[in-house]
Amino acid sequence: MTDSSIISKIWNLANVLRDDGVGYGDYLEQITYLLFLKMADELNKPPYNKGLVFPKLKDVEGNEIADAEICNWETLSSKRGAELESFYSQLLRTLSTEKGTLGQIFTKSQNKIQDPAKLLKVINLIDKEDWSMMGADIKGKIYEGLLEKNAEDTKSGAGQYFTPRALIKTMVACIQPKPMKTIVDPACGTGGFFLAAYDWIVANNKLDREEKEFLKNKTFYGNEIVANTRRMCLMNMYLHNIGEIDGESFINPNDALISDDGERYDYVLANPPFGKKSSMTFTNEQGEIVKEDLSYNRQDFWETTSNKQLNFLQHIKTQLKINGEAAVVLPDNILFEGGAGEEVRKQLMKTTELHTILRLPTGIFYAQGVKANVLFFNNKPASKEAWTKEVWFFDYRTNVHHTPKKSPMRQEHLKEFIELYNGKNINKRKETWSEENEEGRWRKYTYDEIIARDKTSLDIFWLKDKSLTDLDNLPDPDILANEIIENIESGLNSFREIMGTINSEME
Repeated sequence: MTDSSIISKIWNLANVLRDDGVGYGDYLEQITYLLFLKMADELNKPPYNKGLVFPKLKDVEGNEIADAEICNWETLSSKRGAELESFYSQLLRTLSTEKGTLGQIFTKSQNKIQDPAKLLKVINLIDKEDWSMMGADIKGKIYEGLLEKNAEDTKSGAGQYFTPRALIKTMVACIQPKPMKTIVDPACGTGGFFLAAYDWIVANNKLDREEKEFLKNKTFYGNEIVANTRRMCLMNMYLHNIGEIDGESFINPNDALISDDGERYDYVLANPPFGKKSSMTFTNEQGEIVKEDLSYNRQDFWETTSNKQLNFLQHIKTQLKINGEAAVVLPDNILFEGGAGEEVRKQLMKTTELHTILRLPTGIFYAQGVKANVLFFNNKPASKEAWTKEVWFFDYRTNVHHTPKKSPMRQEHLKEFIELYNGKNINKRKETWSEENEEGRWRKYTYDEIIARDKTSLDIFWLKDKSLTDLDNLPDPDILANEIIENIESGLNSFREIMGTINSEME
């Protein structure tokens, strides 16, 4: 069977299940459980003979039942009807109590396909293929396709865990990660940065045996607190040949911001979750539900704040080795916000070389109302002088129009930026902006110019918005409408944050 026919069969089944009320996210979850079991079954047979051990069904207290059946693919695929549904539910509960990657993949797992006939269809579809023999690129393509489809389903909210792949590949192409180096993402979602970095390293290096082993088992580390997203990340990585099916998980389920675990990495690639405030909800003595802003009181942070984005930025700085490199997607407010924001910007420019900011267009994320940028910076040893001498800006927002479905941003749209970024030698760059060419999108500002700005603002624009002056060159109505929605959503998000601040101060 060809790659495209496998993909098409999986999609057709997804659509059938949708009619039964099983969304893409739930379908993707079940595919993950079943694929994992099938591949483990294949690896236990010749020529692999991996010897993976699966438990027998456990009771409610988590103890194996002596004469119970084994929770593996062979047992599951032999069941039919009500017995299939019952065994599958018990199998999921049992495997969720296991250790290592197995337990992580099945954490909080539930059967969402209530119709045994439909469940059998999914099992048979997976059973027909020899997944272990299939190339990682094909398996990866199938799974990444499902993740993207899930992100498009805006009602599910899955889009917030999905960074556009064109943007991820662009960031990796700029950073150019090298073999035998470690990469971390403290909010790794479904693992997009890991896969792009893996592909880059494989495509641009002739790896020896030691380098291949390091890439597979010692390169990637991350945190993801949402169990379902973490499970998809682990499966996505495994299908792309990263990690071992019976190995320890390199995705930590804890909140990365709580503490500094002392580990340091060569590269940080991240798109921390959108949403400005960190908060926790609890019930007080009067039985009322109360929301409280959460500030992380860490010695390694420059500022104590409930702004989640500023906290992630400070945490990422901590995670870098001396001379480590970071590329991080952050919303506009990080560039101009006063108070803690201003102090964090000053400290970032002092202690690291903040060398590049890519201004992103609206309409590229599945979560609406997001205006974002990519900050590129290199960590440096302690110094009295500020390490940042100049910051290069590439404005890919003014007069740029994209929508996630009709006019998505592709990597070729950022080809000019990748070339101008000059990853091989960032000290040899040439501006495209000049007084003679005011349309140039690539321009640098010195440290002194930025420090002199109000609140040390990095929110810098110089291009004229053509839609304000040239009515003949307006974008298509749907793109224009989408931009209006983006701007209104962005404004609403800002108002919600202001109201949240006012309410918390009044309490």
